[in-house]
Amino acid sequence: MIEQIQKYLGDEASYYLEHTSTTIPKAALTSPSSDTVSEVFAHTDRNNQVLRSMQSMLDHGRLGGTGYVSILPVDQGIEHAAGASFAKNPAYFDPENIVKLAIEGGCNAVASTFGALALTSRKYAHKIPFIVKINHNELLTYPNQFDQIMFGSVREAWEMGAAGVGATIYFGSDQSTRQIQEVSQAFQQAHELGMFTVLWCYLRNPDFKVGGIDYHTAADLTGQANHIGVTIEADIIKQKLPDTNGGYKALNMEGSSYGKTDNRIYTELTTEHPIDLARYQVANCYMGRIGLISSGGASGANDFADAVKTAVINKRAGGMGLISGRKAFQRPMDEGAKLLNAIQDVYLCKDVTLA
Repeated sequence: MIEQIQKYLGDEASYYLEHTSTTIPKAALTSPSSDTVSEVFAHTDRNNQVLRSMQSMLDHGRLGGTGYVSILPVDQGIEHAAGASFAKNPAYFDPENIVKLAIEGGCNAVASTFGALALTSRKYAHKIPFIVKINHNELLTYPNQFDQIMFGSVREAWEMGAAGVGATIYFGSDQSTRQIQEVSQAFQQAHELGMFTVLWCYLRNPDFKVGGIDYHTAADLTGQANHIGVTIEADIIKQKLPDTNGGYKALNMEGSSYGKTDNRIYTELTTEHPIDLARYQVANCYMGRIGLISSGGASGANDFADAVKTAVINKRAGGMGLISGRKAFQRPMDEGAKLLNAIQDVYLCKDVTLA
């Protein structure tokens, strides 16, 4: 298994697989394990039904019993428009194929829209854990606006048999305060009904691009988004991999005043290595007590290699898994399942260790 992973990483294999982190020590982290629910969530205010729902997801699929998760998320029909998302593979206009891919690919759970999961719930909700995405950004309003709005109720998700609910907050946007309040209230209701919660912690503000550098994926800014996310009791945080740092510094140039930071974030708690940047994200998730899953990103020319690299960075940083959609569903189902399996192999491989 490690040989295949090394093959996907190519010349970068040693860079990612042999890196030793000297920032936040691995001993300080709560790492994913088969006892995550008992060791972490059983001591929280989550009720027994939430614990059961979390355990059902962690026990499902090829990663069942490891503490790691592989989730298929297909909400792009709303977030990125159905035609733009499914034109490469029109079979996925039919939501049953989304669920079938998650099952064939050995995923722990499938995340999608109210409509997609409601249409398939009686046939599949007892066969694979459902995560209902309760809010979306839609791109039909003219001119386009970027705001996450509720598409249904938490109770509706519960009634279709969902194990969990997911939501997005655009941190840094003009609408973020309202979104934080809406999602916080929704997550409280989800917990009351016995469902776990997953938060897409994304940054959104055109001013986060400074001097030609996009700081939407800066470790310091995404780390703080994660910390707000766990504060409103997300049980799992979904975040994009950090590929830069110094967002606070960039936004405070030329006499402006934005947020607060500490130089030790950049000199002691992170380095330029992708695994160390991702570890800072994990640290902001209560030192790993709340699992961090990384986004698989858009489909491209080297999907298998890119997906495996992302999984290696996430696992070695202390993350909980990968949530990969477009790389999997924008190709034939057998290839999509193979890609999901390649991701899962990283988490099954004992030679890929915590850095």
